[in-house]
Amino acid sequence: MPPDSDRPQDGPLAGVRIVDMTAMLAGPWATMILGDQGADVIKIESPGGGDHTRASGGGLPAGFLNLNRSKRSVAIDLKRPRGRELLLALFATADAAVQNFRPGVVERLGVGYEAARAARPDIIYVSISGFGETGPWAGLRAYDPVVQAVTGLATVQAGSDEARPRLVRTVLPDKVTAMTAAQAVSSALYARARTGEGRRVRLSMLDAVMQFLWASDMDAQTFADRAPAPRRPASRIDLIFRTRDGYVTVGANTDKEWAGVARAIGRPELISDLRFATPAARRRNIDARLALVQEHLERDDSARWLETLRAHDAPCAPVLTRDEAIRHPQIAAAGGLVEYDHPAAGRLRQARPAARFADAPAAPPRPAPELGADTDAVLRELGLPDSEIAALRADGVIGGGKGRGLTHDA
Repeated sequence: MPPDSDRPQDGPLAGVRIVDMTAMLAGPWATMILGDQGADVIKIESPGGGDHTRASGGGLPAGFLNLNRSKRSVAIDLKRPRGRELLLALFATADAAVQNFRPGVVERLGVGYEAARAARPDIIYVSISGFGETGPWAGLRAYDPVVQAVTGLATVQAGSDEARPRLVRTVLPDKVTAMTAAQAVSSALYARARTGEGRRVRLSMLDAVMQFLWASDMDAQTFADRAPAPRRPASRIDLIFRTRDGYVTVGANTDKEWAGVARAIGRPELISDLRFATPAARRRNIDARLALVQEHLERDDSARWLETLRAHDAPCAPVLTRDEAIRHPQIAAAGGLVEYDHPAAGRLRQARPAARFADAPAAPPRPAPELGADTDAVLRELGLPDSEIAALRADGVIGGGKGRGLTHDA
């Protein structure tokens, strides 16, 4: 990391440099996690427009800002030989590189694993794909709904194999892949510290979601010598209950928690009711149990029920809109959000990095960069004189600004 970098120097990944060749969601999310933890993340973008997520609004829409803070942007045309040479020079200074081009693209460009390893033998090189690098679907485009469909997640969300499949209404495959990739980079860095050897890491969205689902949603598929029965319909009622003035959620996994719910709704006799006396019985009779709870909760307001349920140690919470959630006193008390000024986009509110390191208090984040705003600074770190940088820009090999907006002190 260059000595004049404005990244916090006390993060757990301080001193680590990562070349980020990713775009869209999963890859940028992964590298932002690493940047938030102190790594110097250099985002490589095309001079012609940069990451696709910039296109939805003036180069700095919310989607880009929320995936690309804690990074520096370098605009290089990788289709030009000199552009590829510059990227290889960056590989020589990097601890890790992350890319999510479709399989085969980086090799055709001459910036794949072997080229990166030739530049730095102990580099960690992470390739993120949709369906993996082999097999009949390896070259297909993969977006979140596609992965939800093929992994079975959409039928998990439906509740049974017979019900109409439903998508999870957030980009869960991208998020799971991002967290898996960031964890893999950290593990590879740890292994290199012990062995001195780099790693090639392959990760697909398909594998990440299958791993994510297996522990809780693939019980019937776990025993390979048994034919799995079709998934029986889940309850027609979920754990969202209507009250007189809104909605709450109430859970009861243990006998003690169920006893708390029964007492809170004024029905202590349900504790010993054979339909609900054990976890297995409560699962078998889930519709009857949830219907009873709903019948009582709709008779009073949410606040009164939450107070009563908590008095009986029953897990519960109000169901909030997104705007209500960001103003909830628990999120405020825990410091779950951070606000800061972006030099071009104005005042921002974002979720703070979830992992908090006691010896490295979170510093104000580096706002997401304008396209190519760090190109000149990074190339100077590689030893290029200003005259050559100017010539590269004039020739169209590089683009972007000359550091504007990135040496702020937000």
